[in-house]
Amino acid sequence: MTDHNQLGIQYMQEGKYEEAAKAFTEAIEQNPEDGITYVNFGNLLGAVGDSDRAMKFFERALEIDDTMATAYYGIGTIYFNAEQFEKAQKQFETAIQKGLNTSDVYFMLGLSLLYTEQDRLALPYLQRAVELNGEDVEARFQYGLCLAQQGVIEEAKAQFEKVVEQDPEHADGYYNLGIAYVYEENREKALEMMDKALAIQPDHVMAFEAKQLINQ
Repeated sequence: MTDHNQLGIQYMQEGKYEEAAKAFTEAIEQNPEDGITYVNFGNLLGAVGDSDRAMKFFERALEIDDTMATAYYGIGTIYFNAEQFEKAQKQFETAIQKGLNTSDVYFMLGLSLLYTEQDRLALPYLQRAVELNGEDVEARFQYGLCLAQQGVIEEAKAQFEKVVEQDPEHADGYYNLGIAYVYEENREKALEMMDKALAIQPDHVMAFEAKQLINQ
């Protein structure tokens, strides 16, 4: 018997959304009480921007099994994309309580807290996201920013150094590394980093302004 659920996931990863939708529909017809399929279908609908229908699928998954962590995560991402960050935060927290232990859920919870200006609370979640997936450059960058906002400059600098090592085209990484050097009163290195940021992104206004200030 074909595993339509797995097939749907495979199609989704390949960007074949119509085929994925057909596979998930068949999976639901075969087993209407399998909450995971509803979550997968919800993720698919979210990916193509159909948030309202995605929400219904996540809610249906939770009607079948209210401990389904990935459904809470899915609802959280919909709220997050709609910039309803407080609602998103609650869903991500629930997903973690229900056992979801992925870099993504900690990152999204951290971002939700950042966007509601709760930097101090965001810090441990962003740190956890980086611990779980050291390859996630964006999580590392946000963690570095959060550290910098808390005044932990040395540790922030270490994160920005890693960011530009992992992604040599990360203009904001160089800019923030430059700012860390400004704090250390290392004018030469600060200018070097601003130049690197501007080489990657010539219209990087903050790097341009920082460079002018350093040169004064």
